[in-house]
Amino acid sequence: MSFMEATASDREIAKCALSSGDVIITKDSEQYDDIAVPAFVMDDVPDLVCGYHLAILRPDAARFDGRYLFYALSAHDTQTQFHHFANGVTRFGLRKADIGLVEIPWPCLKEQRAIARVLGALDDKIELNRRMNETLEAMAQAIFKDWFVDFGPVRAKAEGRAPYLPPELWNLFPNTLDNEGKPVGWSRIPLDGIAEFLNGLALQKFPASDHGNSFPVIKIAELREGITPKSSRASHEVPGKYIVRDGDFLFSWSGSLLAKFWTEGDGALNQHLFKVTSGRFPSWFFSQWILYHLEEFRTIAASKATTMGHIQRRHLKEAMTICPPDDVLDQLDQVVEPLVENTIGNELQNRALAEIRDCLLPKFMSGEIRLDLAGGGAEIDAAKLSG
Repeated sequence: MSFMEATASDREIAKCALSSGDVIITKDSEQYDDIAVPAFVMDDVPDLVCGYHLAILRPDAARFDGRYLFYALSAHDTQTQFHHFANGVTRFGLRKADIGLVEIPWPCLKEQRAIARVLGALDDKIELNRRMNETLEAMAQAIFKDWFVDFGPVRAKAEGRAPYLPPELWNLFPNTLDNEGKPVGWSRIPLDGIAEFLNGLALQKFPASDHGNSFPVIKIAELREGITPKSSRASHEVPGKYIVRDGDFLFSWSGSLLAKFWTEGDGALNQHLFKVTSGRFPSWFFSQWILYHLEEFRTIAASKATTMGHIQRRHLKEAMTICPPDDVLDQLDQVVEPLVENTIGNELQNRALAEIRDCLLPKFMSGEIRLDLAGGGAEIDAAKLSG
């Protein structure tokens, strides 16, 4: 069955309103890899109109399932066909006639829906985890700002306001600010005094001779997008301290200044990135201080008259942090640390879920895995699969 037999949209793309169940793909782009990227229009999206550089594929709901179509378009074999037809020099594009030549597997509607339910359960769990992480990160940032930047509990005590924390936490904060404007008994310490900033290596000195026995190189691109087939590889001869593990905090100090906990598996730390650690302070504490100063660092980098703006180590020394006594921080850690650990855990689970989805997708498309439609075999517990 040809592609266009599953579509029904000849209206001008720029004026076409999207409906629940539609599938859209990119039909032209400056980047070859951005051609034919699909997206599925869910039930809860606001009113949207399709832009000029996108094409709408609107299946006949009586014969075809929209979400199945999305997954079929995402499959490697389908993407290979699209890229075969993509042409251009400064921009790459797909013609409507070429889209109609792309072939995808079309099982019966019942099996389409079953496949979409299985793969959709995985993607729905990934999206739920993503939204949960937005909430967890916002909570951690709000707590950090109140306690260590605004000194909310200390100011409330000094002004005689009612407690807004449990007594065991409220009692950890002093009653007044000192003459420097920080809580009495707390310390002002440079950012490079609360953590060690290990700069990465020029990893072209450790070329990988065996792709399967090597580390992906973590550069700024990987910090932004994760590991991809385009990621460089480094041999296992890279010194151990430059190996990045899940849960490590990375900070790019040049180019695009980014900072995040790494959750993409083992990799080798490239130059222009710091791996940040501390033997005294918890990772959530120094990571929040880095994020607090990140906009300031970006402003410094942008002011550099170079092709790639950056900060210097002296800027880490000039950026100040406010630190409570160790015993106080140990108790405050019990509140914030679980938020960060859950965030990292959700990211790791999402990686596992995506791997399962990407493994199942080609097997469903090829028919190697068939679902037991009569026995309810389309049901799936995404959380158990990721475990």
